[in-house]
Amino acid sequence: MISDRKVRVRFAPSPTGALHLGGVRTALFNYLFARHNGGDFLLRIEDTDQTRYVPGAEEYIIESLKWCGLTVDEGVGAGGEYGPYRQSERKPLYKQYALQLVESGNAYYSFDSADELNAQRAAHEAKGETFMYNAATRKHMKNSLNMSADEVKALLDNGANYVIRFKMPENEDLLLHDIIRGEVHFNTSLLDDKVLFKADGMPTYHLANIVDDHLMKISHVIRGEEWLPSLPLHVLLYRAFGWEDTMPEFAHLPLILKPVGNGKLSKRDGNKMGFPVFPMEFTDPETGEKWHGYKEDGYLPDAFINMLALLGWNPGTEQEIFSLSELCEQFTLERVNKSGARFNPDKAKWFNHKYLVEKSDADLAVMLNELLAKDGISYDINKLEKICHLLKERANFVADIYNSSQYFYKAPQSYDEKGVKKFWKEGTPALMQELVGVLENVQDFTSPNTEEAVREWVTAKEMGFGKVMSPFRLAIIGAADGPHLFDIIEILGKKETLTRLHRIIDILR
Repeated sequence: MISDRKVRVRFAPSPTGALHLGGVRTALFNYLFARHNGGDFLLRIEDTDQTRYVPGAEEYIIESLKWCGLTVDEGVGAGGEYGPYRQSERKPLYKQYALQLVESGNAYYSFDSADELNAQRAAHEAKGETFMYNAATRKHMKNSLNMSADEVKALLDNGANYVIRFKMPENEDLLLHDIIRGEVHFNTSLLDDKVLFKADGMPTYHLANIVDDHLMKISHVIRGEEWLPSLPLHVLLYRAFGWEDTMPEFAHLPLILKPVGNGKLSKRDGNKMGFPVFPMEFTDPETGEKWHGYKEDGYLPDAFINMLALLGWNPGTEQEIFSLSELCEQFTLERVNKSGARFNPDKAKWFNHKYLVEKSDADLAVMLNELLAKDGISYDINKLEKICHLLKERANFVADIYNSSQYFYKAPQSYDEKGVKKFWKEGTPALMQELVGVLENVQDFTSPNTEEAVREWVTAKEMGFGKVMSPFRLAIIGAADGPHLFDIIEILGKKETLTRLHRIIDILR
Protein backbone atom coordinates (compact mmCIF):
# COMPACT_ATOMS: atom_id res chain seq x y z
CA MET A 1 0.00 0.00 0.00
CA ILE A 2 1.31 3.44 -0.93
CA SER A 3 -1.42 5.70 0.38
CA ASP A 4 1.17 7.98 1.93
CA ARG A 5 2.72 8.74 -1.48
CA LYS A 6 1.64 11.55 -3.77
CA VAL A 7 -1.06 10.41 -6.17
CA ARG A 8 0.30 10.11 -9.70
CA VAL A 9 -1.81 8.46 -12.41
CA ARG A 10 -1.32 8.04 -16.12
CA PHE A 11 -3.47 7.67 -19.19
CA ALA A 12 -1.43 5.56 -21.59
CA PRO A 13 -3.19 5.00 -24.93
CA SER A 14 -1.69 3.37 -28.00
CA PRO A 15 -1.72 5.48 -31.19
CA THR A 16 -3.41 2.74 -33.21
CA GLY A 17 -6.51 4.70 -34.22
CA ALA A 18 -9.18 6.99 -32.86
CA LEU A 19 -9.72 7.28 -29.11
CA HIS A 20 -12.78 5.17 -28.26
CA LEU A 21 -15.47 6.17 -25.77
CA GLY A 22 -14.07 3.66 -23.27
CA GLY A 23 -10.61 5.15 -23.59
CA VAL A 24 -11.92 8.65 -22.92
CA ARG A 25 -13.70 7.38 -19.81
CA THR A 26 -10.45 5.78 -18.60
CA ALA A 27 -8.70 9.12 -19.09
CA LEU A 28 -11.56 10.91 -17.30
CA PHE A 29 -11.53 8.61 -14.26
CA ASN A 30 -7.75 8.97 -13.99
CA TYR A 31 -8.10 12.74 -14.25
CA LEU A 32 -10.88 12.91 -11.63
CA PHE A 33 -8.97 10.68 -9.24
CA ALA A 34 -5.86 12.83 -9.58
CA ARG A 35 -7.75 16.08 -9.05
CA HIS A 36 -9.74 14.69 -6.10
CA ASN A 37 -6.51 13.70 -4.37
CA GLY A 38 -4.38 16.70 -5.34
CA GLY A 39 -2.24 14.53 -7.59
CA ASP A 40 -0.76 14.52 -11.09
CA PHE A 41 -2.38 13.37 -14.34
CA LEU A 42 0.13 12.09 -16.91
CA LEU A 43 -0.24 11.35 -20.62
CA ARG A 44 2.06 8.62 -21.91
CA ILE A 45 1.93 7.32 -25.49
CA GLU A 46 2.51 3.57 -25.60
CA ASP A 47 3.68 3.07 -29.18
CA THR A 48 5.71 -0.12 -28.74
CA ASP A 49 3.64 -1.91 -31.40
CA GLN A 50 4.98 -0.11 -34.46
CA THR A 51 3.13 -2.43 -36.84
CA ARG A 52 -0.22 -1.01 -35.73
CA TYR A 53 0.86 2.64 -35.53
CA VAL A 54 -1.60 4.98 -37.27
CA PRO A 55 -0.30 8.38 -38.43
CA GLY A 56 -2.21 11.22 -36.81
CA ALA A 57 -3.57 9.09 -33.97
CA GLU A 58 -1.33 10.64 -31.33
CA GLU A 59 -2.34 14.17 -32.33
CA TYR A 60 -5.97 13.07 -32.29
CA ILE A 61 -5.61 11.77 -28.72
CA ILE A 62 -4.08 15.04 -27.53
CA GLU A 63 -6.74 17.18 -29.23
CA SER A 64 -9.53 14.99 -27.87
CA LEU A 65 -8.33 15.40 -24.29
CA LYS A 66 -8.13 19.17 -24.81
CA TRP A 67 -11.69 19.28 -26.19
CA CYS A 68 -12.89 17.31 -23.17
CA GLY A 69 -11.22 19.78 -20.82
CA LEU A 70 -8.87 17.18 -19.33
CA THR A 71 -5.68 19.16 -18.75
CA VAL A 72 -2.51 17.06 -18.70
CA ASP A 73 -0.05 17.95 -15.93
CA GLU A 74 2.86 15.98 -17.31
CA GLY A 75 3.64 13.89 -20.37
CA VAL A 76 3.45 14.15 -24.15
CA GLY A 77 2.71 17.75 -25.07
CA ALA A 78 3.25 18.95 -21.49
CA GLY A 79 6.79 17.88 -20.62
CA GLY A 80 8.04 16.85 -17.20
CA GLU A 81 11.07 15.53 -15.35
CA TYR A 82 10.37 11.84 -16.06
CA GLY A 83 10.37 12.02 -19.85
CA PRO A 84 10.47 11.13 -22.58
CA TYR A 85 6.82 10.12 -22.40
CA ARG A 86 6.64 8.39 -25.77
CA GLN A 87 7.71 4.76 -25.37
CA SER A 88 9.37 4.58 -28.78
CA GLU A 89 11.77 7.27 -27.52
CA ARG A 90 12.59 5.16 -24.46
CA LYS A 91 13.57 2.10 -26.50
CA PRO A 92 17.19 1.74 -25.24
CA LEU A 93 15.92 1.71 -21.68
CA TYR A 94 13.84 -1.45 -21.81
CA LYS A 95 16.43 -3.98 -22.95
CA GLN A 96 18.51 -3.50 -19.82
CA TYR A 97 15.49 -4.31 -17.66
CA ALA A 98 14.65 -7.36 -19.75
CA LEU A 99 18.24 -8.58 -19.40
CA GLN A 100 18.09 -7.89 -15.65
CA LEU A 101 15.18 -10.34 -15.41
CA VAL A 102 17.10 -12.94 -17.41
CA GLU A 103 20.09 -12.58 -15.10
CA SER A 104 17.93 -12.93 -11.99
CA GLY A 105 16.28 -16.07 -13.36
CA ASN A 106 12.86 -14.47 -13.76
CA ALA A 107 12.95 -14.47 -17.58
CA TYR A 108 14.63 -16.44 -20.36
CA TYR A 109 15.58 -16.34 -24.03
CA SER A 110 13.21 -18.10 -26.40
CA PHE A 111 14.58 -19.02 -29.84
CA ASP A 112 11.50 -20.81 -31.21
CA SER A 113 10.69 -19.84 -34.79
CA ALA A 114 7.22 -18.90 -35.93
CA ASP A 115 6.97 -22.24 -37.77
CA GLU A 116 7.93 -24.17 -34.65
CA LEU A 117 5.34 -22.33 -32.56
CA ASN A 118 2.66 -22.91 -35.21
CA ALA A 119 3.50 -26.60 -35.28
CA GLN A 120 3.00 -26.77 -31.52
CA ARG A 121 -0.34 -25.01 -31.78
CA ALA A 122 -1.49 -27.39 -34.52
CA ALA A 123 -0.41 -30.43 -32.52
CA HIS A 124 -2.33 -29.26 -29.46
CA GLU A 125 -5.41 -28.37 -31.51
CA ALA A 126 -5.38 -31.85 -33.03
CA LYS A 127 -5.76 -33.18 -29.49
CA GLY A 128 -8.49 -30.67 -28.67
CA GLU A 129 -6.18 -28.63 -26.51
CA THR A 130 -5.03 -24.99 -26.49
CA PHE A 131 -1.30 -24.45 -26.68
CA MET A 132 0.20 -22.34 -23.91
CA TYR A 133 3.86 -21.52 -23.58
CA ASN A 134 3.99 -22.20 -19.84
CA ALA A 135 5.72 -24.14 -17.11
CA ALA A 136 4.67 -27.46 -18.64
CA THR A 137 5.48 -26.83 -22.31
CA ARG A 138 8.57 -24.64 -21.93
CA LYS A 139 10.53 -27.72 -20.88
CA HIS A 140 10.26 -29.03 -24.43
CA MET A 141 10.77 -25.81 -26.34
CA LYS A 142 13.82 -24.12 -27.84
CA ASN A 143 14.78 -21.75 -25.04
CA SER A 144 17.64 -20.92 -22.72
CA LEU A 145 16.10 -22.94 -19.88
CA ASN A 146 16.89 -26.10 -21.85
CA MET A 147 20.34 -25.06 -23.11
CA SER A 148 23.80 -24.64 -21.71
CA ALA A 149 25.22 -21.15 -21.29
CA ASP A 150 27.60 -21.81 -24.17
CA GLU A 151 24.75 -22.80 -26.50
CA VAL A 152 22.83 -19.65 -25.62
CA LYS A 153 25.91 -17.47 -26.10
CA ALA A 154 26.62 -19.02 -29.48
CA LEU A 155 23.08 -18.36 -30.69
CA LEU A 156 23.19 -14.76 -29.47
CA ASP A 157 26.64 -14.17 -30.97
CA ASN A 158 25.43 -15.51 -34.32
CA GLY A 159 22.52 -13.10 -34.36
CA ALA A 160 19.77 -15.67 -33.87
CA ASN A 161 16.27 -14.26 -33.54
CA TYR A 162 14.91 -14.44 -30.03
CA VAL A 163 12.32 -13.04 -27.66
CA ILE A 164 12.59 -12.74 -23.90
CA ARG A 165 9.77 -14.42 -22.00
CA PHE A 166 8.78 -14.06 -18.35
CA LYS A 167 9.25 -17.24 -16.35
CA MET A 168 5.91 -17.71 -14.67
CA PRO A 169 6.17 -19.47 -11.28
CA GLU A 170 4.74 -22.98 -11.24
CA ASN A 171 1.35 -23.56 -9.60
CA GLU A 172 1.40 -20.54 -7.28
CA ASP A 173 -1.82 -19.13 -5.85
CA LEU A 174 -2.03 -15.35 -6.01
CA LEU A 175 -4.57 -13.38 -3.99
CA LEU A 176 -4.43 -9.83 -5.30
CA HIS A 177 -6.31 -6.67 -4.40
CA ASP A 178 -8.23 -4.46 -6.79
CA ILE A 179 -9.72 -1.20 -5.47
CA ILE A 180 -12.96 -1.73 -7.40
CA ARG A 181 -13.29 -5.53 -7.35
CA GLY A 182 -11.77 -6.37 -4.00
CA GLU A 183 -9.82 -9.64 -3.73
CA VAL A 184 -9.15 -11.44 -7.01
CA HIS A 185 -7.65 -14.92 -7.21
CA PHE A 186 -5.28 -16.37 -9.83
CA ASN A 187 -3.24 -19.54 -10.15
CA THR A 188 -0.04 -19.31 -12.17
CA SER A 189 -0.53 -22.76 -13.67
CA LEU A 190 -3.24 -21.22 -15.86
CA LEU A 191 -1.00 -18.39 -17.08
CA ASP A 192 1.52 -18.43 -19.92
CA ASP A 193 5.05 -17.10 -20.15
CA LYS A 194 4.35 -13.76 -21.82
CA VAL A 195 6.85 -12.21 -24.19
CA LEU A 196 8.47 -9.18 -22.57
CA PHE A 197 10.95 -8.20 -25.27
CA LYS A 198 10.40 -8.75 -28.99
CA ALA A 199 12.71 -9.73 -31.83
CA ASP A 200 12.44 -6.21 -33.29
CA GLY A 201 14.14 -4.76 -30.22
CA MET A 202 10.94 -3.30 -28.78
CA PRO A 203 9.40 -4.24 -25.44
CA THR A 204 5.86 -5.51 -25.20
CA TYR A 205 3.24 -3.56 -23.28
CA HIS A 206 3.77 -5.77 -20.24
CA LEU A 207 7.41 -4.87 -19.73
CA ALA A 208 7.29 -1.26 -20.90
CA ASN A 209 4.33 -0.20 -18.80
CA ILE A 210 5.75 -1.75 -15.62
CA VAL A 211 9.16 -0.12 -16.13
CA ASP A 212 7.63 3.24 -17.01
CA ASP A 213 5.11 3.20 -14.17
CA HIS A 214 7.95 2.50 -11.74
CA LEU A 215 10.30 5.14 -13.13
CA MET A 216 7.51 7.72 -13.36
CA LYS A 217 6.43 6.98 -9.77
CA ILE A 218 2.86 6.05 -10.69
CA SER A 219 0.85 5.48 -7.52
CA HIS A 220 -2.38 4.07 -8.99
CA VAL A 221 -3.06 2.22 -12.23
CA ILE A 222 -6.65 2.85 -13.33
CA ARG A 223 -7.45 0.99 -16.54
CA GLY A 224 -10.08 -1.03 -18.36
CA GLU A 225 -11.41 -4.41 -17.28
CA GLU A 226 -9.75 -6.07 -20.28
CA TRP A 227 -6.40 -5.70 -18.47
CA LEU A 228 -7.53 -7.63 -15.38
CA PRO A 229 -6.14 -10.97 -16.70
CA SER A 230 -2.73 -9.26 -16.96
CA LEU A 231 -2.75 -8.22 -13.31
CA PRO A 232 -0.92 -11.31 -11.96
CA LEU A 233 1.89 -10.92 -14.53
CA HIS A 234 2.27 -7.25 -13.68
CA VAL A 235 2.34 -7.89 -9.96
CA LEU A 236 4.88 -10.68 -10.45
CA LEU A 237 7.03 -8.36 -12.56
CA TYR A 238 7.12 -5.85 -9.69
CA ARG A 239 8.13 -8.70 -7.42
CA ALA A 240 10.81 -9.93 -9.85
CA PHE A 241 12.33 -6.45 -10.06
CA GLY A 242 12.23 -6.04 -6.29
CA TRP A 243 9.88 -3.08 -6.55
CA GLU A 244 7.07 -4.41 -4.35
CA ASP A 245 7.32 -1.51 -1.88
CA THR A 246 6.57 1.02 -4.62
CA MET A 247 4.08 -1.06 -6.57
CA PRO A 248 0.97 0.99 -7.47
CA GLU A 249 -2.53 0.09 -6.43
CA PHE A 250 -4.74 -1.26 -9.22
CA ALA A 251 -8.31 -0.47 -10.24
CA HIS A 252 -9.97 -2.10 -13.24
CA LEU A 253 -12.93 -0.20 -14.66
CA PRO A 254 -16.11 -1.96 -15.84
CA LEU A 255 -16.85 -2.35 -19.53
CA ILE A 256 -19.08 0.05 -21.43
CA LEU A 257 -21.77 -2.17 -22.93
CA LYS A 258 -23.82 -1.91 -26.12
CA PRO A 259 -27.18 -0.08 -25.86
CA VAL A 260 -29.05 -3.34 -26.47
CA GLY A 261 -27.98 -6.65 -25.03
CA ASN A 262 -24.65 -7.58 -23.57
CA GLY A 263 -21.23 -7.18 -25.11
CA LYS A 264 -18.62 -4.47 -25.15
CA LEU A 265 -19.48 -1.31 -27.07
CA SER A 266 -17.38 -1.33 -30.25
CA LYS A 267 -16.49 1.34 -32.76
CA ARG A 268 -18.70 -0.44 -35.32
CA ASP A 269 -21.77 -0.15 -33.08
CA GLY A 270 -21.89 3.61 -33.48
CA ASN A 271 -22.02 3.56 -37.27
CA LYS A 272 -24.58 0.75 -37.22
CA MET A 273 -26.85 2.36 -34.63
CA GLY A 274 -26.41 6.01 -35.58
CA PHE A 275 -24.43 7.53 -32.72
CA PRO A 276 -20.75 8.45 -32.29
CA VAL A 277 -18.35 6.38 -30.20
CA PHE A 278 -15.41 8.77 -30.61
CA PRO A 279 -15.00 12.22 -29.02
CA MET A 280 -14.00 13.85 -32.32
CA GLU A 281 -14.25 13.00 -35.99
CA PHE A 282 -11.48 10.73 -37.25
CA THR A 283 -10.55 9.64 -40.75
CA ASP A 284 -8.48 6.47 -41.10
CA PRO A 285 -5.45 7.53 -43.18
CA GLU A 286 -5.14 4.07 -44.76
CA THR A 287 -8.72 3.20 -45.61
CA GLY A 288 -10.24 6.68 -45.78
CA GLU A 289 -13.06 5.46 -43.53
CA LYS A 290 -14.56 8.33 -41.55
CA TRP A 291 -15.87 8.04 -38.00
CA HIS A 292 -18.04 10.86 -36.74
CA GLY A 293 -17.48 12.35 -33.31
CA TYR A 294 -19.38 13.95 -30.45
CA LYS A 295 -17.82 17.34 -31.14
CA GLU A 296 -18.91 17.43 -34.77
CA ASP A 297 -22.32 16.00 -33.91
CA GLY A 298 -22.95 19.06 -31.78
CA TYR A 299 -22.36 17.78 -28.27
CA LEU A 300 -21.01 20.20 -25.71
CA PRO A 301 -17.82 18.92 -24.05
CA ASP A 302 -19.21 19.42 -20.53
CA ALA A 303 -22.28 17.36 -21.38
CA PHE A 304 -20.15 14.63 -22.95
CA ILE A 305 -17.93 14.43 -19.85
CA ASN A 306 -20.92 14.42 -17.49
CA MET A 307 -22.49 11.56 -19.44
CA LEU A 308 -19.25 9.56 -19.42
CA ALA A 309 -18.69 10.04 -15.68
CA LEU A 310 -21.96 8.28 -14.89
CA LEU A 311 -21.08 5.27 -17.05
CA GLY A 312 -19.83 3.07 -14.24
CA TRP A 313 -19.58 5.60 -11.40
CA ASN A 314 -22.40 6.22 -8.95
CA PRO A 315 -22.35 9.39 -6.83
CA GLY A 316 -24.64 7.77 -4.25
CA THR A 317 -27.31 10.46 -4.71
CA GLU A 318 -30.03 11.32 -7.22
CA GLN A 319 -27.92 14.10 -8.70
CA GLU A 320 -27.16 13.66 -12.41
CA ILE A 321 -25.82 17.03 -13.55
CA PHE A 322 -22.23 17.67 -12.46
CA SER A 323 -19.75 20.28 -13.52
CA LEU A 324 -16.20 19.05 -14.01
CA SER A 325 -15.17 20.68 -10.73
CA GLU A 326 -18.05 18.94 -8.92
CA LEU A 327 -16.98 15.62 -10.41
CA CYS A 328 -13.42 16.21 -9.20
CA GLU A 329 -14.72 16.95 -5.73
CA GLN A 330 -17.01 13.92 -5.44
CA PHE A 331 -15.26 11.20 -7.44
CA THR A 332 -13.89 8.14 -5.64
CA LEU A 333 -12.92 4.75 -7.01
CA GLU A 334 -14.88 3.05 -4.24
CA ARG A 335 -18.11 4.20 -5.93
CA VAL A 336 -17.18 2.75 -9.31
CA ASN A 337 -19.33 -0.29 -10.14
CA LYS A 338 -17.97 -3.74 -10.86
CA SER A 339 -20.58 -4.59 -13.48
CA GLY A 340 -20.66 -3.21 -17.01
CA ALA A 341 -22.40 0.09 -17.76
CA ARG A 342 -24.86 0.10 -20.64
CA PHE A 343 -24.48 3.04 -23.00
CA ASN A 344 -27.70 4.93 -23.76
CA PRO A 345 -27.58 7.25 -26.81
CA ASP A 346 -30.85 8.93 -25.80
CA LYS A 347 -29.42 9.71 -22.37
CA ALA A 348 -26.41 11.30 -24.04
CA LYS A 349 -28.79 13.61 -25.92
CA TRP A 350 -30.63 14.35 -22.66
CA PHE A 351 -27.39 15.47 -21.05
CA ASN A 352 -26.63 17.72 -23.99
CA HIS A 353 -30.09 19.28 -23.78
CA LYS A 354 -29.59 20.03 -20.09
CA TYR A 355 -26.30 21.77 -20.77
CA LEU A 356 -27.64 23.55 -23.84
CA VAL A 357 -30.47 25.27 -21.98
CA GLU A 358 -28.03 26.42 -19.30
CA LYS A 359 -25.76 28.03 -21.90
CA SER A 360 -26.07 31.79 -22.19
CA ASP A 361 -28.03 33.06 -25.18
CA ALA A 362 -24.92 34.99 -26.21
CA ASP A 363 -22.76 31.84 -26.30
CA LEU A 364 -25.40 29.92 -28.22
CA ALA A 365 -25.80 32.80 -30.68
CA VAL A 366 -22.10 32.60 -31.52
CA MET A 367 -22.41 28.87 -32.23
CA LEU A 368 -25.60 29.39 -34.23
CA ASN A 369 -23.91 32.13 -36.22
CA GLU A 370 -21.15 29.71 -37.20
CA LEU A 371 -23.73 27.32 -38.67
CA LEU A 372 -25.43 30.18 -40.52
CA ALA A 373 -22.12 31.36 -41.93
CA LYS A 374 -21.47 27.91 -43.42
CA ASP A 375 -24.67 28.35 -45.44
CA GLY A 376 -23.81 31.90 -46.39
CA ILE A 377 -26.46 33.44 -44.14
CA SER A 378 -25.76 36.72 -42.36
CA TYR A 379 -28.04 37.70 -39.47
CA ASP A 380 -27.97 40.24 -36.66
CA ILE A 381 -26.21 38.68 -33.63
CA ASN A 382 -28.58 40.36 -31.15
CA LYS A 383 -31.53 38.81 -32.95
CA LEU A 384 -29.77 35.45 -32.90
CA GLU A 385 -29.56 35.70 -29.10
CA LYS A 386 -33.33 36.17 -28.97
CA ILE A 387 -33.84 33.24 -31.34
CA CYS A 388 -31.71 31.00 -29.12
CA HIS A 389 -33.64 32.10 -26.04
CA LEU A 390 -36.89 31.31 -27.83
CA LEU A 391 -35.95 27.87 -29.17
CA LYS A 392 -33.34 26.29 -26.89
CA GLU A 393 -35.87 24.63 -24.56
CA ARG A 394 -37.02 22.52 -27.51
CA ALA A 395 -33.50 21.66 -28.73
CA ASN A 396 -30.88 19.03 -27.93
CA PHE A 397 -28.24 20.63 -30.15
CA VAL A 398 -27.46 24.04 -31.63
CA ALA A 399 -28.14 22.38 -34.98
CA ASP A 400 -31.73 21.81 -33.78
CA ILE A 401 -32.06 25.55 -33.16
CA TYR A 402 -30.66 26.20 -36.62
CA ASN A 403 -33.02 23.74 -38.32
CA SER A 404 -36.10 24.99 -36.48
CA SER A 405 -35.32 28.67 -37.01
CA GLN A 406 -35.13 28.74 -40.80
CA TYR A 407 -38.26 30.91 -41.10
CA PHE A 408 -36.38 33.76 -39.42
CA TYR A 409 -33.84 33.96 -42.22
CA LYS A 410 -36.15 33.36 -45.15
CA ALA A 411 -39.88 33.88 -45.62
CA PRO A 412 -41.88 30.67 -46.16
CA GLN A 413 -42.00 29.65 -49.82
CA SER A 414 -44.98 27.37 -49.27
CA TYR A 415 -47.59 26.74 -46.60
CA ASP A 416 -48.50 23.57 -44.75
CA GLU A 417 -51.33 21.95 -46.73
CA LYS A 418 -53.17 20.59 -43.70
CA GLY A 419 -52.87 23.93 -41.94
CA VAL A 420 -54.21 25.82 -44.96
CA LYS A 421 -57.13 23.43 -45.33
CA LYS A 422 -57.98 23.69 -41.65
CA PHE A 423 -57.42 27.38 -40.93
CA TRP A 424 -57.65 29.33 -44.19
CA LYS A 425 -61.35 29.94 -44.71
CA GLU A 426 -63.37 32.09 -47.11
CA GLY A 427 -63.21 35.19 -44.91
CA THR A 428 -59.61 34.72 -43.80
CA PRO A 429 -57.94 36.98 -46.45
CA ALA A 430 -60.11 39.93 -45.38
CA LEU A 431 -59.39 39.17 -41.73
CA MET A 432 -55.64 39.11 -42.40
CA GLN A 433 -55.93 42.43 -44.23
CA GLU A 434 -57.53 43.93 -41.13
CA LEU A 435 -54.70 42.44 -39.05
CA VAL A 436 -52.21 44.28 -41.29
CA GLY A 437 -53.93 47.53 -40.37
CA VAL A 438 -53.82 46.72 -36.66
CA LEU A 439 -50.09 45.94 -36.74
CA GLU A 440 -49.28 48.99 -38.88
CA ASN A 441 -50.52 51.16 -36.03
CA VAL A 442 -48.18 49.57 -33.43
CA GLN A 443 -45.24 51.94 -33.07
CA ASP A 444 -43.07 50.01 -30.57
CA PHE A 445 -43.11 46.57 -32.24
CA THR A 446 -42.33 44.46 -29.16
CA SER A 447 -44.00 41.19 -28.26
CA PRO A 448 -46.16 42.62 -25.41
CA ASN A 449 -47.27 45.60 -27.50
CA THR A 450 -48.24 43.62 -30.60
CA GLU A 451 -50.01 40.97 -28.52
CA GLU A 452 -52.01 43.63 -26.64
CA ALA A 453 -53.04 45.37 -29.87
CA VAL A 454 -54.17 42.13 -31.50
CA ARG A 455 -56.08 41.00 -28.39
CA GLU A 456 -57.92 44.32 -28.18
CA TRP A 457 -58.90 44.06 -31.84
CA VAL A 458 -60.05 40.41 -31.50
CA THR A 459 -62.07 41.28 -28.38
CA ALA A 460 -63.69 44.26 -30.09
CA LYS A 461 -64.73 42.06 -33.02
CA GLU A 462 -66.03 39.43 -30.58
CA MET A 463 -64.37 36.53 -32.37
CA GLY A 464 -62.20 33.63 -31.24
CA PHE A 465 -58.47 34.28 -30.85
CA GLY A 466 -57.61 31.07 -32.73
CA LYS A 467 -59.51 32.25 -35.79
CA VAL A 468 -56.84 34.94 -36.22
CA MET A 469 -53.75 33.34 -34.76
CA SER A 470 -53.69 30.11 -36.80
CA PRO A 471 -53.69 31.78 -40.23
CA PHE A 472 -51.41 34.50 -38.85
CA ARG A 473 -48.92 31.79 -37.85
CA LEU A 474 -49.19 30.22 -41.31
CA ALA A 475 -48.31 33.57 -42.85
CA ILE A 476 -45.24 34.09 -40.67
CA ILE A 477 -43.65 30.62 -40.47
CA GLY A 478 -45.55 28.53 -43.04
CA ALA A 479 -46.81 26.00 -40.47
CA ALA A 480 -49.37 25.78 -37.70
CA ASP A 481 -46.96 25.21 -34.82
CA GLY A 482 -43.93 26.84 -33.25
CA PRO A 483 -43.05 29.13 -30.33
CA HIS A 484 -44.94 32.21 -29.17
CA LEU A 485 -45.86 34.07 -32.35
CA PHE A 486 -45.55 37.58 -30.94
CA ASP A 487 -42.00 36.78 -29.83
CA ILE A 488 -41.27 35.70 -33.40
CA ILE A 489 -42.58 38.85 -35.05
CA GLU A 490 -40.68 41.05 -32.59
CA ILE A 491 -37.46 39.47 -33.92
CA LEU A 492 -38.62 39.70 -37.55
CA GLY A 493 -39.68 43.32 -37.17
CA LYS A 494 -42.70 45.19 -38.46
CA LYS A 495 -41.64 45.46 -42.09
CA GLU A 496 -40.95 41.74 -42.56
CA THR A 497 -44.07 40.75 -40.61
CA LEU A 498 -46.32 42.90 -42.81
CA THR A 499 -44.56 41.68 -45.97
CA ARG A 500 -45.29 38.07 -45.04
CA LEU A 501 -48.94 38.87 -44.31
CA HIS A 502 -49.35 40.60 -47.68
CA ARG A 503 -47.68 37.63 -49.39
CA ILE A 504 -50.03 34.97 -48.00
CA ILE A 505 -53.03 37.14 -48.77
CA ASP A 506 -51.92 37.45 -52.40
CA ILE A 507 -51.14 33.73 -52.77
CA LEU A 508 -54.17 32.26 -50.98
CA ARG A 509 -56.78 34.91 -51.82
